[in-house]
Amino acid sequence: MNSSQIKHFDYIFTGTGLAALMTVYKMVLSGNFADKSLLLLDQDVKKTNDRTWCFWEKEDSVWSPIVLKKWDSALFANENFKRDLDLRPYQYHQIRGLDFYDFVFEELSKHSNITFSNEKVTNINELETHVFVGSEENRYTCNYLLNSIYTSSTALSQMNYPVLQQHFVGWYVKSEKEVFNPEQATFMDFSVEQKGNTRFMYVLPVSKTEALVEYTLFSEKLLSTAEYENEIQIYLEKRGIEQYDIVEKEQGSIPMTCYPFWKKNTKRVLNIGTAGGWTKASTGYTFRNADKKSGDLVEFLYSSSSIKMTSFHKRSRFWFYDLLLLDILYRHNELGSSIFSSLFKKGNSSLIFKFLDEETTLIEDVKVILKCPKRPFLRALFGVIFLSNKFNLNQ
Repeated sequence: MNSSQIKHFDYIFTGTGLAALMTVYKMVLSGNFADKSLLLLDQDVKKTNDRTWCFWEKEDSVWSPIVLKKWDSALFANENFKRDLDLRPYQYHQIRGLDFYDFVFEELSKHSNITFSNEKVTNINELETHVFVGSEENRYTCNYLLNSIYTSSTALSQMNYPVLQQHFVGWYVKSEKEVFNPEQATFMDFSVEQKGNTRFMYVLPVSKTEALVEYTLFSEKLLSTAEYENEIQIYLEKRGIEQYDIVEKEQGSIPMTCYPFWKKNTKRVLNIGTAGGWTKASTGYTFRNADKKSGDLVEFLYSSSSIKMTSFHKRSRFWFYDLLLLDILYRHNELGSSIFSSLFKKGNSSLIFKFLDEETTLIEDVKVILKCPKRPFLRALFGVIFLSNKFNLNQ
C-alpha cells in the first residue's frame, strides 16, 4: 500500500473502552476539537452489556442520564458484624455497559470529524513526525495516539510492583418472591468463606425481585467459572433465595497494581485507561478515576501548544497509599477482610469514599489510615522504603 492510500488523522484511539470513549465524548462536549479528525479503532463493536460500572457521586454529572439506579445506603458485613452505611452526601450509582456505549456513540455519530472502525490493531510504530498504526485491514497515521489496549505482560514481567486482580462473576437474577431491598446496595459482604484470600459478595438490587449478585476476589490467581458461580448459588440459598432466573451474566478481571505505566508514554503516544494505570490500584474501581483523568486529558490536549505526551502524568501521595495496601494483600491475601472491616466498622463512610476518590486533605488521610491495622502497614511501609532505595521506585 503506497502512502497516498494511508489515511491521516489528528488523533487515533486504539481501543474504545471506558477511558477512550469518555475522552472522545468530552472532546466533543468541549467544542474545542471540531476542526480535528479522530479515528477510533476496536475489534469489539460495543453492542453487548458486557459489564457494569459503579461509582459514588455527590452531584449530577454528564453520565446522570444513563444511571440505572442510585442508593443512599449501603451494607458492609463480615462474619462478625453488619453495618448500614449512610452514604450521604454521596450516592452510589450503577451504569450498565451497553447503556454507556449507546449513549456515547449516539452523540459521536452526529460529528463528521469522528470515525469509528471495527478493526483489530496489529501494529503501532512511532516516528519523529507522526505515528503509524496498522490493522488487519488498513494502514493509518496520526499526530497523536491514545492507546487503551492493555498488555498484561507489561506489569506481570517485572518483580518490583505486586500485581493482583479484581476478578468476579456476576449474575443478574430475577426471583419469584420479593427478596431484595432496592433501597440499599451491599457494598462488601465478607461473610463468605475467605479460603485464604480476600473474597466478598456484592449485591446491587434494582427492585424487590431483581439484583446483580456478584462474587468478587482481590487476589493473584483467577478461579474457574464454576467456582464463582457455585459461591453465588450458596450465597443466595443461605438467604432463602431459591426460585430465580438468571437473566444475564458478566465476568471480568481488572488488574490492581501500582506499576508505573506512564513510563511507557512517549512524545506522541499516551497510554490511557487500564493500559495507562487509570484504574484505582487498591480497589479496582475504574469509572470515577477514568472520569477525572479523561477530563484532565481533554484539557491537556487543548491547552498544550506543543504537546509531549510524557508530561501528562502526575503522581500523588495516594499512589503510595495504594502501593502499601497492595503489598500487604500480595504477601498476605487473607488480611483483606480485616483491613476493609477495620475501615468500615466505625469509620465515617463519606470520609472513606472521599479518601478513595483521592480528594481528602492530609489530615483526613491520617484519620482514615489510623483505622487500619497498624502492624501490617508498618511492615509494608518498611518494605516499600527499602525497595524505593534499592530500585529508585519514586521516579
